[in-house]
Amino acid sequence: MKLIDALYKDAPLATRNEITPKLGFLLTVVLALAWLIPFLWMGVATLRPSSDGINLMAELMPSLKPTLDNVRDAWEIGDFPRYVLNTTIICTGILLVQFVTITLAGFAFARLDFAGKTPIFYLFLMQLMLVPVLLIVPNLSLVVQLGLYDTLAGVMMPFFASAFGTFLMRQAFEAIPTELEDAALIDGASLIQRIRHIYVPLSLPSFSAFAIISVTSHWNDFLWPLMVINSPDKRPLTVGLSVFTKTAEGTQAWGTIAAGTLMVIAPLLITFLIFQKRFISSFVTSGIK
Repeated sequence: MKLIDALYKDAPLATRNEITPKLGFLLTVVLALAWLIPFLWMGVATLRPSSDGINLMAELMPSLKPTLDNVRDAWEIGDFPRYVLNTTIICTGILLVQFVTITLAGFAFARLDFAGKTPIFYLFLMQLMLVPVLLIVPNLSLVVQLGLYDTLAGVMMPFFASAFGTFLMRQAFEAIPTELEDAALIDGASLIQRIRHIYVPLSLPSFSAFAIISVTSHWNDFLWPLMVINSPDKRPLTVGLSVFTKTAEGTQAWGTIAAGTLMVIAPLLITFLIFQKRFISSFVTSGIK
């Protein structure tokens, strides 16, 4: 906006008001097209027959004879059904436990009074300032000591608590009028009942927004599962795709690699396209920018 104002600082206000939205829309379209180019190439390469040769793999122009042979080859070479199942178990397990921990922690920081509440909360948020790579060694050591190495539970365990989720739910709970809780307290509702019947239902947009962030993050996570998992039957999608692309078949067929990549991102992409209005509404309502 500052650049636009500088370019049209001498123009009449009415003209600037007409030009600024148009330039903003044009910039958005250009950025969207740039963001779509890798996905467009992946789709074109997936449907391109191997007979086109390696020289045509970099082109964005679709083949005149599209085929699903690359999808079939990728499905046969890689154990993608198993990878999808493992990734689904990991993301679902993490999210379910996180819902419990961030709800209780968010409520404690929002509504309970205890000694050192503010310092503890800020110390808790310090996790957001740490690069995740720094925590790999201590987390891996703890997983080994607990006997969870090379298990899906070992992949999930370090993420059962979320500083971001706790902060988000604290903000959501603080926005709920205390009069509702007071009324429930007069009716004899216990602490858990107040959380379940008042705070949780009124904070569903925040829960939805956090669920999107959590699932997307762990669905795409690669380094941590690579460190923990050794068994081929326990690999998530990202690790499985990495192994898949290193096979002799994968290194010689970019179309097969593109098809395998498409299988990895397709579940999230389809889910977003189906529920995009609800996703956007959740982020807007929860206040996440």
